[in-house]
Amino acid sequence: MQLPISCPAVLISAPASGQGKTTVTSAWARLLTRRGLRVSVFKCGPDFLDPFWHELASGRSVHQLDLWITAEADIARRLYQAAQCSDLILIEGVMGLFDGQPSAADLAQKFNIPVLTVIDASAMAGTFGALAFGLKHYRPELPWAGVLANRVASDRHAQMLQDVIQDKASWWGALARNDALKLPERHLGLTVAAELPDALQRLDAAADALQATRLGQMDLSDFQAWSVRFEPPEPTEAAPALLGGKTIAVARDAAFCFVYPANLDALQSLGARLTFFSPLAGDALPECDAVWLPGGYPELHAQVLASNTRLKQSLLHHAQQNRAIWAECGGMMALFERLTLKDGSSFEMWGLLRGQVVMQNKLAALGPHALTLQGQTLRGHTFHYSRIETDMPVLTRTARADAPEVCHGEAFYQQDATRASYFHPWFTSNLQATALLFQP
Repeated sequence: MQLPISCPAVLISAPASGQGKTTVTSAWARLLTRRGLRVSVFKCGPDFLDPFWHELASGRSVHQLDLWITAEADIARRLYQAAQCSDLILIEGVMGLFDGQPSAADLAQKFNIPVLTVIDASAMAGTFGALAFGLKHYRPELPWAGVLANRVASDRHAQMLQDVIQDKASWWGALARNDALKLPERHLGLTVAAELPDALQRLDAAADALQATRLGQMDLSDFQAWSVRFEPPEPTEAAPALLGGKTIAVARDAAFCFVYPANLDALQSLGARLTFFSPLAGDALPECDAVWLPGGYPELHAQVLASNTRLKQSLLHHAQQNRAIWAECGGMMALFERLTLKDGSSFEMWGLLRGQVVMQNKLAALGPHALTLQGQTLRGHTFHYSRIETDMPVLTRTARADAPEVCHGEAFYQQDATRASYFHPWFTSNLQATALLFQP
């Protein structure tokens, strides 16, 4: 019989995006991991990129938590499991603390997790105190850990900020403004940590800076003030072996890197055997029953992908045998006949789907969506900067989470057993629907 377990936990949030919460979360995880502590990091909301940095910092796999997409029961199970093997649980929030439905604040309140707020104080002084006070008291029932000032100009500036904090115990210090501590970004968010040879050095520099703050000087006994009681999760039934005996080939490299670890676990729980291949390395398709082409950055590697004719031919052969292909977002982009970049250059891609994909400067879609197939609904999200020009029929469309009755979400294309969409599903939200993606 499982019993409740207590473990210190903190949700790191901010008044808005771009305040530095990813850097602080990763730096804190790196600092404590260097001391030999066991740190589990989670990311609130659907996000593929921030977890790459958290995983590098903590040395542990990072999972997503979202009250709508992943659901409360899944969150409870993951937090309970983490509490059993962690000295501290860190959860990075999403957007601003109260932004979104549900928000990071909703998650913190649901599980009684104290909130530490990172505030970019580079252009404020007295207003810092008002902002910190408002975030703390906007919801009186929200558990509170305190505030950390970021991008501070000087020691004098830091003292001014500390002086205007009404609750002095809420002050955890200040990080100086330093461009060297910024994590590099591009159009979909942070650059993938594995692509930077100095990624760990960047995290170490941020960890060293954080070590000089009151927050960075906390030890294991100090964390007990943020101890959270996690109840044992409800027992779950074993997943049906809907993909039993099936081998699924998963594309995995810098062009196809948007993979939730939980989605790999879900496929294996359905009985599938996973094998991996790299289109960028020139791999052909391995022997398999089905293929998964995840999202990523095909637009950054269009020339190399276009030149992999061996893979193109093996994918065509696979499709002609009526074997399943699931291509999501970037994976789908590679399946169309042509990919045109923002500079006007154009590349002939793999051609399993008619039409072309055109990159654009503005965001095309963002937010949580749901996809219904044969009466089964998968939850997930969408986030992309490209558009599709095609005469292919649309089998169905996703529905936005905030307007499920409006069918103007992402197109879902199907040609024989090849299925494709910009939609990123969370497989565990419906295992039966997931299995449909990988069956003829």
